[in-house]
Amino acid sequence: MRVLPILAGLLLLPALLVTPEAVAATPSADNGDNLAPTPPMGFNNWARYECGVSEDVMVPNADALVSSGLAAKGYDTVTVDDCWMTHSRDAAGNLVADTVKFPHGMKWLGDHLHAEGLKFGIYEDAGTSTCGGYPGSMGHFTQDANLFAAWGVDYLKLDGCNVPTAQGKTKEQTYRDLYAQQSAALAASGRRIAFSESAPAYFCCQNPDWYRTLSWLPQYGQLWREGWDIAVHGSTNRWGSVMTNYSYNVPLQRYAGPNHWNDPDFLITGDALTADESRSQMALWAMMSAPLILSVDVPAMDATSLATAGNRDLIALDKDPLGKQAARVSTSGTAEVLVKPLANGDRAVALLNRGAATATLTTSTTAIGITGTCTSSVKNLWTGATSTTTGALSAAVPAHGTAVFRVTKGAGCGVTPTGQIEGIGGKCVDDTNSGTADGTAIVLYGCTGNANQRWAVGTDATLRTLGKCLTASGTADGSAAVLSTCTGSTAQKWTYQQSGALVNGASGTCLDAYGGSSADLTKLVVWPCGSFQVNQTWSLPV
Repeated sequence: MRVLPILAGLLLLPALLVTPEAVAATPSADNGDNLAPTPPMGFNNWARYECGVSEDVMVPNADALVSSGLAAKGYDTVTVDDCWMTHSRDAAGNLVADTVKFPHGMKWLGDHLHAEGLKFGIYEDAGTSTCGGYPGSMGHFTQDANLFAAWGVDYLKLDGCNVPTAQGKTKEQTYRDLYAQQSAALAASGRRIAFSESAPAYFCCQNPDWYRTLSWLPQYGQLWREGWDIAVHGSTNRWGSVMTNYSYNVPLQRYAGPNHWNDPDFLITGDALTADESRSQMALWAMMSAPLILSVDVPAMDATSLATAGNRDLIALDKDPLGKQAARVSTSGTAEVLVKPLANGDRAVALLNRGAATATLTTSTTAIGITGTCTSSVKNLWTGATSTTTGALSAAVPAHGTAVFRVTKGAGCGVTPTGQIEGIGGKCVDDTNSGTADGTAIVLYGCTGNANQRWAVGTDATLRTLGKCLTASGTADGSAAVLSTCTGSTAQKWTYQQSGALVNGASGTCLDAYGGSSADLTKLVVWPCGSFQVNQTWSLPV
C-alpha cells in the first residue's frame, strides 16, 4: 500500500502516535511485492576485495557461508559488486562479464549459488558509468534487467556514481527518475529481484534533499544505502567508520519496516575490529533492523567472529517480524541506551560504550518504556544468561562494547514508547532546568540522558516528560513550545509524519528549532511547515 503525500510532500504516520505498537503498513514497491519482509543477509565482496573481485573470490566465500553454517542462519545472498564486467558493452548493447575474472560467466555463477541454496546478487550503477569506471545502466535499464533475469539474479544493488543532472530537473529529481526506471524494468523482467538503492548516499546527510530522497525510496525498492561506505579492508580506524555509519543511520527509524530497510553498509566482523567492536557492530545493526551483509574473507573467519556473526538471538532480533528499528533512549557522553520493540511485546535493549575503558552502564525498565509495577525477565543475548528485574538494567561494558538484553515485561505492566527526541545537529528536546511549572520553556540542548529529556509518546497524541505535556503556547507563528499540565487540548496534540515533522493539532504548524539554529538553548516554537526542513525534523522514541 502506497502512502499518499500531504502537507508539502510530508507523509503521515499516525500509527506512531495513535497505536505505537502497530505493525507499519508494508508498501508495495514498483519492482514487486514482499521481496524483503525482513532485512536481507549475506555476503558482498566490496569492503574486503574492492575491484579484486573474481570467480575465485566469490565461490570460496559462498562455499564458506554454507560450510560454516552461516547460510543456514540467514546469510544467503551473495552479491558481486563493481568491476565484474568489461569496459564496454557488446555490439548488441549488452553488458559483458570479464572472462578473465569470471571464466565460467555470470549465468554459471548464479546456477552455482542457487545449487547451494543461495541467492545471486549483482551490482550496477544508475549513471553513465559505475564508480569503478565500467558501463552504467543509464539508457539500458530494461536491457540490463532482462539480462540479469536471464542470469538468475535475485538482488540488484544500484549505485549512483556519474549521474548527470537532467536538463530542467534538480539532482534529486534526476535520481528519482532513474531509480524509478530501474524499478519498473525489474518489474517487467519476469523475475522477482530485490532492489537495493544507493541514491540517498549521494545526498548525505541531514539536509532537505537527503530526507526528500529517503521519502520516495520505498516506492521503488526494498533497502537503501543512505550514507557513507564502511571503511574498506586496510583502512585505518575502521571502528570510527562503524560509529559514523551507526550515527547517521540510528535517527532514521521512521523509514524502516518490512520491505523497506535502512542500510548502514557492511558487517566487517573480525577485520581490523577487536572482538568487542565486532560484537558492537553486530548488536547495533541488529537493533537497527539493518541488512546483515558480511564483507570479509569468510573462509578465514575465526571461531570468535563466526560466533558473533552467527549469534542466533541477535539474528532473531534483526529479523523480528515487527520490523521496528531501535531508537535511542538516552545519550550521555560516551554511553548510549537504545530500545527496540519486538513483535511479541518484548523490548530489546542495547547499552553502547563508546569510551576507551570498561564502564558500568545502567538504565531502567521505566526508561525503556515499561509502565506499571512488575517483575520482568531479562536475557543477555551474548551469554544466554537469564535473570529478573523490577527496575534496574545494568552491565559492565568493555571499551567499544555493547551489551544486549531481551526484556519480557511481567504481568500487569504495559509499554509506552519512551526516550529522547532528537533534532537538528543531533541535539535533544529539553525541558529547561527540569522545570515543572506550567509555561516552562522547551529548548534544544545537547543530549544528557537526564529525565528532562525523556519523553513518552502517548496513545492520545501527546508527548510527555516529568508528568506534563509538550504544548504550543499559541497558534501564531513563533508561539513558544512549553511544558504544561496535560488537559487534552489540541495544543497538546502532535501528529508525526514520515518526514520527521511534528504537526501541532491547534495551529496545524510544525515544531521548529527557531531560526534553524542547533545551538544549545535554541527555543522551540511552532512555525509553518516547510518541505523536509532540517530544523523541523525530529526522531521520536519507539
